[in-house]
Amino acid sequence: MQNRTPGNTQGIDVSRYQGNIDWAKVKASGMTFVFIKATEGRTYIDPNFQKNVNGALTAGMMVGTYHFFRGTTVEIARAEAAHYANTLNQIGGAKALQLPPVMDYENNPGNLSKAQMNTVAKAFLTEIQRLTGVKPIIYTGNSFASNFDASLGSYDLWVARYSTTRVPDAQPAWKRWTFWQYTDSGKVNGISGNVDMNEFEGTAAQLRARYAGATPNPNPTNPTNPTEPTNPTNPGNPSNPTTPSNPNPPTVPPKGGEPMTAEEKAAFDALKAQVDRLQARQQMEVPVWAKAAVEAALAYDSKNPLFSIDNGASYDFYRFITVMHRRGLFRK
Repeated sequence: MQNRTPGNTQGIDVSRYQGNIDWAKVKASGMTFVFIKATEGRTYIDPNFQKNVNGALTAGMMVGTYHFFRGTTVEIARAEAAHYANTLNQIGGAKALQLPPVMDYENNPGNLSKAQMNTVAKAFLTEIQRLTGVKPIIYTGNSFASNFDASLGSYDLWVARYSTTRVPDAQPAWKRWTFWQYTDSGKVNGISGNVDMNEFEGTAAQLRARYAGATPNPNPTNPTNPTEPTNPTNPGNPSNPTTPSNPNPPTVPPKGGEPMTAEEKAAFDALKAQVDRLQARQQMEVPVWAKAAVEAALAYDSKNPLFSIDNGASYDFYRFITVMHRRGLFRK
């Protein structure tokens, strides 16, 4: 595939692991786009998803989202697509953002054949496009990309290859990358610790133009704070009652049909925040250092898996699985 080129626009991708982000500093550091983790599996939602989307949009960045794919059957793939699409509706839908949704398919927990992997990938991709009206992008690793056949070549490729000297390998489905994630240990102002760094195969203007038709609304709503516009150049959107043109939208009623009182809503929000914090601790996505161990454990007996990580697991769990793997306990 092609090499990186001076003048190509730069960006990052983030999840809850980057913690609290100062998006104004990120934008000022030269980053023009970001992909933000939204969902994983059939139920998990990144707890920083909405906060990150709103912050990046307010800073003036081009924003996209991604879903960490775990599907092992067509039915599960479609359920994951529905979960992703429903979560995107919380920020106005996929068309509210400048960049398309992304299927992050980088491991094979069900030990599927290549043909099966392509089948479930297509099921997810076609379903998310049907639900959102936007053609998605495929994210995968340099080696893992060899699993995909030429029928997926019509989807733009976002490929991970961490190297300063070697370009991503040509694959059956792709001969060029659209986005290249070239390191997972980047440093950017506004983010504490490491962050994934990415490059688009063109300028910022070319990036915006490439997806302008797919995501026609560059000024989405801000569902978490309806009194503040997500883009300062667009103070209101009369087509959507949750934007500043209607600063006092009605509270969503509970099942009983009566609107919540202010006290009830405050108590509900506090409880939800507490549940989200507890859930995040127990729904950690697979760390890079544990992926080989998790894949070995899941592949040990594909018909009767030792465990399921559809909803994520904890750091201690992944550490335990890694120790078991190092001791050779997942070898038949």
